[in-house]
Amino acid sequence: MGVIGATSLGQYLLKKGIISEEQLFEAVKLQKIEGIKIGSALMKLGYINEEQLYKALSEIYGYPYININTIEKDLSIIKMIPKNIITKYRIVPFAREGNTIKVAISDPSTTVTDYLKFLLAGFNTEIYLAKHSDMIKFINELEKDSKDEEKSETVTDLIERATLDVADVPEEQLEETVRVDAPIIRLADQIIFEAIKMRASDIHVEPYERGLVIRYRIDGVLQKVMDLPSQIKAPLITRFKIMSHLDISEKRLPQDGRIRKIVSGKEVDFRVSTLPLIHGEKVVLRILEKGSLQLDLTKLGFEDISLKFFLEALEKPYGMILVTGPTGSGKTTTLYSALMKLNKPEVNIITVEDPVEYSFPGINQVQVKEEIGLNFATALRSFLRQDPDIIMVGEIRDFETAEIAVKAALTGHLVLSTLHTNDAATTITRLINMGIEPFLISSSVILVAAQRLVRKLCEKCKKEEFYSKDYLLSLGFTENQLNNIKIYGPQGCSECTGTGYRGRIAVYEVMPITDEIKELILTGASAAEIKKQAIKEGMLTLRQSGLYKIAQGITSIKEVLRVTFGD
Repeated sequence: MGVIGATSLGQYLLKKGIISEEQLFEAVKLQKIEGIKIGSALMKLGYINEEQLYKALSEIYGYPYININTIEKDLSIIKMIPKNIITKYRIVPFAREGNTIKVAISDPSTTVTDYLKFLLAGFNTEIYLAKHSDMIKFINELEKDSKDEEKSETVTDLIERATLDVADVPEEQLEETVRVDAPIIRLADQIIFEAIKMRASDIHVEPYERGLVIRYRIDGVLQKVMDLPSQIKAPLITRFKIMSHLDISEKRLPQDGRIRKIVSGKEVDFRVSTLPLIHGEKVVLRILEKGSLQLDLTKLGFEDISLKFFLEALEKPYGMILVTGPTGSGKTTTLYSALMKLNKPEVNIITVEDPVEYSFPGINQVQVKEEIGLNFATALRSFLRQDPDIIMVGEIRDFETAEIAVKAALTGHLVLSTLHTNDAATTITRLINMGIEPFLISSSVILVAAQRLVRKLCEKCKKEEFYSKDYLLSLGFTENQLNNIKIYGPQGCSECTGTGYRGRIAVYEVMPITDEIKELILTGASAAEIKKQAIKEGMLTLRQSGLYKIAQGITSIKEVLRVTFGD
């Protein structure tokens, strides 16, 4: 109904004598007030019923009108379109004759019909119009049937069915098969569903000579979850590539794509990457679930003194804040959390990222596109002509980006960015090694925060562990900390899938650039000297942050030792 307005639908009903001019006038008024479609306005006022509306639309658009609830459900046809698309757009394929698919819709707008042609590319489509209420009833019953079927069909059943269905399919017919073949579609969806249920951040689909291995990264650690037979290797990888809108004929070069799906009622984005290996293409899906993103600075893992330093830096009108750590240490989450605190109607925030993982209202986000010359440095230069107050640079990778970022910080902008360094103090050395003059660093950088992620102990099964006093002192605990301290370790239960850990939290090392540290930078002091002074001024090291979390029963000694060095 997106292309039907007051004139066409309203005039058609008027011409047929179904409504009067006065009724049409009243409906147009209601349409403007409530922002609804003219058909909905006429029904709301009681001037037409739903059947009259859809019979009129059927004649206007030329799509036959049907009662979808009189049609026998054929799940093998219905599954040609993912469940979330059926629910969202009310699109139901109900019959197939050769290369023609018959589809019922309740919204005959150009957007829906164009999307339908894309979903069923390679097939002819016959479109039928069904009442909105009938479609809702049909889809609700369909979901009930699907749940009943899913209860009786295990992942093992899916694997067996998918293996049989694709066993003898020639490679040139593979794309069509995995577009419409229910077992392969359902197996791909089940792999995604299980990953989200298990709180995975990444899905690894890895081809080997004799089959396919599925691994999930959960709380930063990869876990093998499935071994699949070799017959499934090519069709499953092809299915993921089709879902990501990638070129399935290109198997020699890496590709990048995205998937957006409704999973358990939540919209989830996936960043997809393919890589050619000797036994086929590996696919990695990074799960970007915005609803699970923690953007509250007070809950990320900062100790009180570290959070105080960080918040004070965010309140400065200009200067550079750097967050450092290896890949996968949560730097982007810390930066997004900072931006959300700064995001107010009176400030202009611009970011350049590679890639943009999450989008936020009120923040202008730019995606790096190296292939057309849009890199961090190019974007940064253009930012300065966009009247920004706050700039976020996804990563400082080279001298050019560092130089522009420093100049932006010196000319009245608050700049946030990341670097790959081991701790806060070595960030200064890294900038000098990149070619930035010490006097520019001391004038522009206002704070450096280093971080790592540690796994949190499962609250359901963590158990107390006992260590000697000497060992605990050697780790960095003080005598005072050892009074009445209880230390816990992992055990494993059904809640944490046997790992003993559930969720992650950051350990932080936050170093404000004070006058004393500025002086050390200007005189060419070493990273060790800068760190010593920062500790003297109250900075907690990564190890100390970890020890606090051990003492609070949040994580284990083993986890802290895994990500930090002794100080």
